[in-house]
Amino acid sequence: MRETREKIMQVIIRSPGCSLEEVVLECPGLTWNQVFCEIDRMSRTGQVRLTAKSPGRYGVSSPSSCDASAQRERRA
Repeated sequence: MRETREKIMQVIIRSPGCSLEEVVLECPGLTWNQVFCEIDRMSRTGQVRLTAKSPGRYGVSSPSSCDASAQRERRA
């Protein structure tokens, strides 16, 4: 499970706000279900944030990338 989490986090850190589908495509050794279950678990523990993009589509970010984005928006 740790290896799965690390692979997913590498994608999320590299591409903040990416979709679940993008994470799945970037992790060819993992199934859609494995990625979904791990992102669900990580979102419940605060390791990642899910943001609704449109009905049924969510962006996935690390909490630190969300905080940095919010700070940039406040400055603008």
